Amino acid sequence: MRQLSSRVLGLHRRLAALSAASASSSSRCLSSGPSPAASTRTTSTSGQSLVVESLYGKDLAASHDTLIEHLWKDSCVWDDKKFLTCAVSGSSYTYREARRLTHGFARALAGGLGGLDAKGQRLCKGDVVAVVAPNTPEFVLAAHGAIEAGLTVTFVNPLYTPEETARQLAICGTRLVLTVPILLPLVRAVAQKLPQYVGTVLLDQQPSEQPAGEFSFQCLAAEGASTEGVRLPRNAPEDVAILPFSSGTTGMPKGVMLTHGQLVSNLEQNLHPDFRFALYTRGDVQDTLLSILPFFHIYGLNSVLHTSMLSGQHLISMPKFTAEDYIGALLRHRPTGLAAVPAVVQFLSMHPAVKPDHLASVRYVMSGAAPLGLDVIKRLNDKAGRELDLRQGYGMTETAPVTVLCSRHTPLDKRGSVGQLLPGTRARIADLATGEDLGPGQRGELLIKGPQVMKGYYKNAEATREVVDDEGWLHTGDVAFYDEDQYFYIVDRTKELIKVKGHQVSPTELESIIRQIPGIADIAVVGVPHERFGEVPIAFAVLQPGAKVTEDEVTSFVEPKVAPYKKLAGGVKFIDAIPRNAGGKVLRHQLKAMVTK
Repeated sequence: MRQLSSRVLGLHRRLAALSAASASSSSRCLSSGPSPAASTRTTSTSGQSLVVESLYGKDLAASHDTLIEHLWKDSCVWDDKKFLTCAVSGSSYTYREARRLTHGFARALAGGLGGLDAKGQRLCKGDVVAVVAPNTPEFVLAAHGAIEAGLTVTFVNPLYTPEETARQLAICGTRLVLTVPILLPLVRAVAQKLPQYVGTVLLDQQPSEQPAGEFSFQCLAAEGASTEGVRLPRNAPEDVAILPFSSGTTGMPKGVMLTHGQLVSNLEQNLHPDFRFALYTRGDVQDTLLSILPFFHIYGLNSVLHTSMLSGQHLISMPKFTAEDYIGALLRHRPTGLAAVPAVVQFLSMHPAVKPDHLASVRYVMSGAAPLGLDVIKRLNDKAGRELDLRQGYGMTETAPVTVLCSRHTPLDKRGSVGQLLPGTRARIADLATGEDLGPGQRGELLIKGPQVMKGYYKNAEATREVVDDEGWLHTGDVAFYDEDQYFYIVDRTKELIKVKGHQVSPTELESIIRQIPGIADIAVVGVPHERFGEVPIAFAVLQPGAKVTEDEVTSFVEPKVAPYKKLAGGVKFIDAIPRNAGGKVLRHQLKAMVTK
């Protein structure tokens, strides 16, 4: 999750000091835990390595399922139950309807039906398909159909500018885009530059005449369902299923290759009896989960959508958050669970329009993408009039995403932790200076190994080697420690991502844009605390001798090139020199101190 070096489930914002690790630090997103009294199990290997193994099992039984097989394996039990509903449009599908459309679309893609092979360029296994859309039920059905057809799906934030969108599509060699009518002008503008582009599929438009190269999802799915003789390619656990993008402070956003096997492994880890949230659907019992998490984010995709499918839940999704729509959904759908980010939990706990009755049906809350303080948890419980099952955890896009979770067994005094290791997950804490392994209570970089760790960065072996070592350990860039009961605490992070309203913003990306401005000699971007947004980017600029550049000129130059949450909301400060160490690395903490003093 480094843009997450991808940190998605909950990448943590930098926690100031964590002297009492359970105080103001919080987690990322989900849950876990055995008996609270369990003691840490560590293993020394090669004399020097101190490996912390999960208390829930050293190894995870290998699954030979591919992602779509796994997601639908038990669906016959809840075929006629509601699967997915849009809280705004009301568009809704049962599990049976969703499976029929997903499979039909997969057959259309694999068979080149409906004119998809008109250019003689039929899609082949492993080709990349991009989804450029907000949350809609059809987003899910089409993406799953593409994966079932042996294609790899990448997800583009619909808030991206044409420049950002074009870059991601070009890196992936995208051959087909799935989008919605409102974003069609954007897609048309960038797709024409793609060398082997097959076409564009409109997700939520009713079947009608389409211009050449543009197709209706509904038409393709219907044709695929009714056409005989189409054979789907055979997928394997080691095949790359999705390609979400993660950005880090050492470069531009990178494609994270997650295989069928890695995604399925993390689903199995999440659904361990001590970690799972929802009840399995049986008879008239069906949990309803209300989520504002975007499907283009690994948290919303694998940790929310996919886990809900494996329990047979009814997922209520929202294309964006508005107070009116969210409060209305609470009353209209009476959810038993909420998938949220800290800003939404805080909204529920403090907004005067949210009454205890709005929370009457809620049994559990999963929160991720940023820390959630104990004070907010207590306020929400007070408003609900009872203790909700509210849990957090830690993960990254590079780990599909969850590695550490708090469970229902987690005692109150451990709620400041991010939980314990998932089954089959191992961790080490490495000294930041020497790289030597550290024991309980000692702070160092968190290293993770497990079946959920990514295959690597797409077409970027060098970047992969920087974060995954020869022994398969993923170097998270986060400073952490664990206690005697194997609860992990995130103290700081070595990768200086800026977390704005739950989004990860890469300083390097903004710096590379600002450097294009004539007169800028040196530049550094950091995140500074913001009451509403968590953090916002602020730029520190050094001008060339005699140059005259204003703050407005810098912010105006950046604004049209980035998504709204990446704008320089913290402003621009002009200084004489960027503080750096002997190796040339920017001393960002000194820049932060200039603002926070």
